[in-house]
Amino acid sequence: MADGALVLIDAAEGPMPQTRFVLRKALECGLQPIVVINKIDRPDARSRVVLDETFDLFLELGADDSAAEFPYLFASSRQGFATHDPENPGDSMVPLLDMVVEKVPGPLVDVDAPLQMLVTTLDHSEYVGRIAIGRIQSGKVRPGQKVTLAQSDDTLTQAQIVSVQLFDKLGRGDVEEATAGDICALVGLEQIEIGDTVCDPQDVRPLPRLEVDEPTLEMVFTINSSPLAGREGKFVTTRHVRERLERELEKNVALRVNPIENSDALAVAGRGILHLSILIETMRREGYELSVGKPRVIMRDNDGVTEEPFETLSVEVPPDRLGPIMELVGARRGKMVEMASRGALSHLTFSIPARGLIGLRTRMLNATQGTAVIHHRFEAYRPMEGDIAGRANGVLVSLVAGKAVAFGLDGLQDRADMFVGPGDEVYEGMIVGENSRTGDMDVNPTKEKKLTNMRASGSDRNILLKPPREMSLEMALEYIAEDELVEITPTQLRLRKILLSEADRRRAGRRKAELVGK
Repeated sequence: MADGALVLIDAAEGPMPQTRFVLRKALECGLQPIVVINKIDRPDARSRVVLDETFDLFLELGADDSAAEFPYLFASSRQGFATHDPENPGDSMVPLLDMVVEKVPGPLVDVDAPLQMLVTTLDHSEYVGRIAIGRIQSGKVRPGQKVTLAQSDDTLTQAQIVSVQLFDKLGRGDVEEATAGDICALVGLEQIEIGDTVCDPQDVRPLPRLEVDEPTLEMVFTINSSPLAGREGKFVTTRHVRERLERELEKNVALRVNPIENSDALAVAGRGILHLSILIETMRREGYELSVGKPRVIMRDNDGVTEEPFETLSVEVPPDRLGPIMELVGARRGKMVEMASRGALSHLTFSIPARGLIGLRTRMLNATQGTAVIHHRFEAYRPMEGDIAGRANGVLVSLVAGKAVAFGLDGLQDRADMFVGPGDEVYEGMIVGENSRTGDMDVNPTKEKKLTNMRASGSDRNILLKPPREMSLEMALEYIAEDELVEITPTQLRLRKILLSEADRRRAGRRKAELVGK
């Protein structure tokens, strides 16, 4: 829906890896870029040098002459000005607004032609249902107007517009008419999907359809059943979680939700860990508590052959970091398809099973000190590859409930990487650290030093604890094993075993060993 793009560059840091990725996408879409060198008020700003680095970046990405001759401005958003000369600060953002009007071309539309609007996104309201959002390519649309929906498989559906809304600042407002070039929201089209075209019934001409990729990853969502459940969240029951996911389905078209038989859990499928973690993060901010299981790739059966999704993985990385990338991807059954040099970076393309992507992003960024730019997209379903190595280390599991103390953690940190610190509340079955070896270990992080009247010279020492490892939601989802869950509350992320009791876990382990033996 865009005709131009503002390329925002920090005046001190210069173009970052993520700048390269999104700029390449903008150039592929043919957008007119305007470069804004921001934060020129920083003491370490190097505005002119960063501008030259940005020009080099455009050339490296293969920009044509018109894009490489980009317009640019210098700005300070904190002080509220944009200027053509960094040595002469301005007093307003008017130069930037003028440049947008002057340089960004208007949409190529036809007001007098019959109605055409491609639906590019959906919204949902509890009062009016689905809301179709897109830019009108031609014609006009009014409340009460009858339209035809050109849908998938050449299906034509008759419908009527209830109301038309235009975007106003951060909201939307009802209008009597929207014309070609407007980005509008149409209410009343209950059967609408992304990629459908809203047409004039007398002249049905579908626009090229946008395709939504099918889900490739699934997680189990269930209520938070830990001993600490219900302390922070407002929505903690299965009914709350189910209703929230059903509402999400109305606008998140790449999402699938299916109940699991004989349980209150729900299988939620999406396009990847990032897709699902955004949903989970949104829910926790809204006050939901839930537990989420290990991500699993969605397999399918094709004439008796088990197939799994493969993804095309693209990585841009400095040449001196190629080794770790090749090693990590190869260990996860990825095969290199192409390698090329683009300026100062190497561009690698792999074909890799979707299973191999779970946890790969974090490992790549750690191995390359954050210099790798990673992108993947669905490629095809193919016969399933062999096993992919999982987590190498076991975990430390708390035997007791209480608060972790420094003395107890000090005895554990020499053989583990801790996830909790002194004063953190723990419970039986909660994961408190990563073992330095394979296999899980049951520990007591609440153990206190015994107090006696006897003191010996040199027996007491200061306790120095390493800071606990903090995980983001995405890292936690990638970290857990099959028998573990991520406990999610509005303020906390905790890792736990599905079976909290040590005795229950031991019995389950014996049963699993017996089944393997048979």
